[in-house]
Amino acid sequence: MRQSAILLINCPDAKGLVASVSGFLYEHGANILSADEHRDDSSERFFMRIEWDLAEFQLDDAGFRTAFADQVARRFGMDWLVEYSQRPMRVAVFVSKYLHCLADLLYRHQTGELAADIRLIVSNHEDARRHAEFHGIPFEHVPVGPGGKAEAEARALELLETQQIGLVVLARYMQVLSPEFVERYAGRVINVHHSFLPAFSGAKPYHAAFARGVKLIGATAHYVTEILDDGPIIDQEVIRVSHRDQLDELIQKGRDAERMVLSRAVRWHLEHRVLLCGRKTVVFE
Repeated sequence: MRQSAILLINCPDAKGLVASVSGFLYEHGANILSADEHRDDSSERFFMRIEWDLAEFQLDDAGFRTAFADQVARRFGMDWLVEYSQRPMRVAVFVSKYLHCLADLLYRHQTGELAADIRLIVSNHEDARRHAEFHGIPFEHVPVGPGGKAEAEARALELLETQQIGLVVLARYMQVLSPEFVERYAGRVINVHHSFLPAFSGAKPYHAAFARGVKLIGATAHYVTEILDDGPIIDQEVIRVSHRDQLDELIQKGRDAERMVLSRAVRWHLEHRVLLCGRKTVVFE
């Protein structure tokens, strides 16, 4: 299996950026596999994702970090990150009673579509245990009783630290994370929700939307911030519906959208294709 390195760059736009990065890699024997770039006009910032084959690359990780920082990154004021394909990210999936997103992620992981190391499934209910056991993934039941939210979250954070989790996926986890949790895993928690917010909130949004005769439904995957369901959007899916769709069909189409949008967002994050640009994201699909 080919091993590669991925470099993500976020910096002020300037002449010579692409030439300097690609020239540095060429000088050290890199065979570039892909390169994507974007300039955000509103912020005048430059974003880049570049991946290269490590077969003939002359620098190890420590050598690359030192040389790139000294010769390129410092000169352009870069925020940058280097990752490696042979180091799959450690992932924890949080879920409550709706299991369609969890089942989809586990199937994609089993078939190799998601290059992740899923270390843990955490739930405030027992419903997901059978899925975890079927796929051979440790399951942790962390109930959230009245007045017990802080204790439950402390237990969840302990599990994440023990497993050295790099990404938390909220696969229809129906609990609000505290600001402390979000800050500790900033840019590393992905959530999915239906597209009806804020018009149809509450426990039964599909019922309310059906009663109003909506013509579009969908789902949004985003990074979690302190403001509920307001984080930088990674991906969205929209499905057209009509008066012919009954409530059950509306719910099923909505769940299909949630599955698709969450799996894409997680895959792009795992493949290091997402960069943050203020309240937005740059996604190199």
